[in-house]
Amino acid sequence: MVLGANLKRHMLNLLRDLCYNLEAMANKQKVAFFDIDGTIFRSSLLIELTESLIQEKIFPQEARKIYAGAFKRWLDRKDTYDKYIWAVIRAYNKYIAGVEYAKFERVAEQVVSFHKNRVYRYTRDLIKDLKKKKYYLVAISNSPKEIVEVFAKSLGFNKIYGRIYKITDEGRFENKVLFLDLVNDKSKVVEWAVKTEGLSLKGSVGIGDSESDIPLLGMVERPICFNPNSKLYAYAKRKKWEVVVERKDVVYHL
Repeated sequence: MVLGANLKRHMLNLLRDLCYNLEAMANKQKVAFFDIDGTIFRSSLLIELTESLIQEKIFPQEARKIYAGAFKRWLDRKDTYDKYIWAVIRAYNKYIAGVEYAKFERVAEQVVSFHKNRVYRYTRDLIKDLKKKKYYLVAISNSPKEIVEVFAKSLGFNKIYGRIYKITDEGRFENKVLFLDLVNDKSKVVEWAVKTEGLSLKGSVGIGDSESDIPLLGMVERPICFNPNSKLYAYAKRKKWEVVVERKDVVYHL
């Protein structure tokens, strides 16, 4: 009789725990993950920031020489945008060391103020729609977190992930990127955000434009490939993912 009572009590506790967990899962907020550069912003925050730092004489003119060739080859459609953006990252990494945070912050705010409305209509409207549906919005970018944060918060994002450069006690940048393994694998960012923010992947949305977004898109229920490059487009067609292209004032669903 005692054993039967204990078993019954144990089963009731398990049932109560199950109901609690199901309720907790039901109460978790839905989430949408957005790439920023080329997906929301019609350029790259890193490129615009680097150019502005050169114009303000915070970076030397020599910085532009590091990516000028890659830019021309991409412009002439002789090489990839990916090689161009990595050349810009090399220039940024080389010259950010020693820059005062206060000067950087001033330039970053100027860049966002000037470019904040240069966004794609499709993703702008998608953000508005998801916000109405009470989604938790997460921005993920390879641009410096400080400028991504200013830009994304102006659009109503709840959480922002970007490249974090170490800052010295004197308030100057180092060219060391913190948490690089997290930044370089967007699926790890998704896992971290879901875990730390108490989110649910049920009904989740993800949107990106290049093959670097595949790990992110593979984790959500609704992956959207927006203006994809050739590698992402080919992968999306195999996976039967949603493909959207915006050209001028027309949005195409492929």
